[in-house]
Amino acid sequence: MTYRPSPHRPRARLAGALLAGVLCAAGLAAPALAAPAAPGKPAAPPGDGLALTPPMGFNNWNSTHCRAEFDAAMVKGVADLIVDKGLKDAGYEYVNLDDCWALPRRDADGRLVPDPARFPDGIGALADYVHAKGLKLGIYTSAGTKTCNDAGFPGALGHEYGDARQFADWGVDYLKYDNCHNEGVDAVRRYTTMRDALAATGRPIVYSICEWGENEPWKWAEDVGHLWRTTGDISDDWGSMLSILKQNLPLDRHAGPGHWNDPDMLEVGNGGMTGTEYRTHFSMWAVMAAPLLIGTDLRTATPETFEILGNREVVAVDQDPLGRQGRVVSSEGGRWVVAKEMRDGSRAVALFNESDAPQRITTDAGAVGLPKAGGYTVRDLWQHRTTHTAGGLSATVPAHGTVLLRVAAGSGWAQYPPAVALGLEGSALVEAGAPATLTTTVTDLGNTAARQVSVTLDGPAGWRIRATGASVTPALPAGRTLRTAWTLTPPRSTPTGPYDLTVRVRYGPPGARAETVLALTASVVTAPPPGTSELGSLPWLSAANGWGPVERDTSNGESAAGDGNPLTIGGVVYRTGLGVHAESRVAYYTGGACEKVTALVGLDDEKGDAGTVAFHLWADDREVASTGVLTNAMPAQRLTADVTGAEVVRLVVTDGGDGIDSDHADWAEARLTC
Repeated sequence: MTYRPSPHRPRARLAGALLAGVLCAAGLAAPALAAPAAPGKPAAPPGDGLALTPPMGFNNWNSTHCRAEFDAAMVKGVADLIVDKGLKDAGYEYVNLDDCWALPRRDADGRLVPDPARFPDGIGALADYVHAKGLKLGIYTSAGTKTCNDAGFPGALGHEYGDARQFADWGVDYLKYDNCHNEGVDAVRRYTTMRDALAATGRPIVYSICEWGENEPWKWAEDVGHLWRTTGDISDDWGSMLSILKQNLPLDRHAGPGHWNDPDMLEVGNGGMTGTEYRTHFSMWAVMAAPLLIGTDLRTATPETFEILGNREVVAVDQDPLGRQGRVVSSEGGRWVVAKEMRDGSRAVALFNESDAPQRITTDAGAVGLPKAGGYTVRDLWQHRTTHTAGGLSATVPAHGTVLLRVAAGSGWAQYPPAVALGLEGSALVEAGAPATLTTTVTDLGNTAARQVSVTLDGPAGWRIRATGASVTPALPAGRTLRTAWTLTPPRSTPTGPYDLTVRVRYGPPGARAETVLALTASVVTAPPPGTSELGSLPWLSAANGWGPVERDTSNGESAAGDGNPLTIGGVVYRTGLGVHAESRVAYYTGGACEKVTALVGLDDEKGDAGTVAFHLWADDREVASTGVLTNAMPAQRLTADVTGAEVVRLVVTDGGDGIDSDHADWAEARLTC
């Protein structure tokens, strides 16, 4: 892709866009948290007192773009639902209009004109409606001569004071200021001019700097705006969200009351990710103290979407008045621990599993910055359950999932049951009609014994699931583990694909039973055929891509499926392969029956001389081949790897250390020999 630094920047104008700053590749390691310089005290906020916690609300762009359904009726309907569904009471405040609200030309007096088809009563009347709901209205323009939509609506460059006055007169409370058609004017100058124009109106207006992180605004914008984009645009897929998350995480020291890192709006509910992935998206934005701007049309949102967006315990992590952004404690093997200091001395701790298979993630109270204590209370913010621990924090986290905890030291821990950590050994990849073996482990992390412990494993109707070891014990002493082996066999007629499994641990006396639940995905798979096969024609276990879908036998193209071009590296066209975009991972089940992967790899010519990437081949948890950083000036490189005995082979593309702009990568003539 040409990475869209703005939610709607025309692709043809993006070839030169750069994503600046501190990027993470496959992982990001960091030491244990150190105590802040002034624990428990917020950083000094800007003098205007705005955005002392990250702004929360709604923006229409991710769900509507410039389509006709973006109009006053839609905005009013969303405002109604924010109130009626309890989101206002949860903290959501702003209802923001994005691009396409205006006519393409100013009036004879140089004023912006709201589109009468979309907003027949004007913006001021809409602001009155929103304000009557106890909410606030936001609006959009660009720090250039035109906005970022292809139609080129009027931008504010050279009109800052007049436009700011119009916004204030309409009753606008929030301005998103984009970065297109800026005529090469220095970014600091452009954004500072609008700051001064907004201040001159005398109206309190939250100021969102949307320059995509190109000029490292975290270094200069604290005294200019209340929040600043640190990345290019998010899209509604796992690869995009993961890449943006990794770019924003290292910037924690720049965030605080009145000045926030902004990794872009929420995609929760738009349909491109699973519920597990959306909970990760929401959890990690909260831990990063990111603005929470709903990007789905609430008029069609599902109950699950409202449940995620309305989780007040997670929102409280984001809105904690101390204003710390979470810091990375560890990230080895895609097992992330991110901890956020809270004003009451507790820590919000995200155990995030980046990988495509369940992983146990473990840390402890000291590593996340808590003092030594005889015990700790642990609140699971998604399962809404409180337990205690002697200090260990551990969970088996589903693929792409996050367990979000709030952990506190103190004397109140003894009133809660001990926390138990669920573990899983063995593979959840099964072939139809063939028995597979899994082992569950239950470990008591507390200071007291878990009593009357029972473990169950449930799966789809028709699957044979049987415990071959003890699944019940009258007592599990502190620090001890109950191991249970299970066989599971799907019927021979089971189609390939994902299936839900649930591990459930219950413990405690009757009437006060505690429960820990682990939701897993088992995949019914088929072994690849003998001989040599084109990977572009084989089914994959999973695929994540930094922009749009992974394409078979064509380049990545843009964000839509099937929009790629012939695979072309260094002027040579290749008939078969995969077209991807960093960060990208494609996994194949090989079942221990294959020996070799070969491919010709490089950056696709469709982005000219832009882009840098590195290719990696993994056999299970071992990297077996890699290229180092490649540029578009290089011809195709041959990559060969021995994958003998591997159950899963992964094709991974990472960025070259300068961000993922234009990182269109090809696995040409990618073949698997079995």
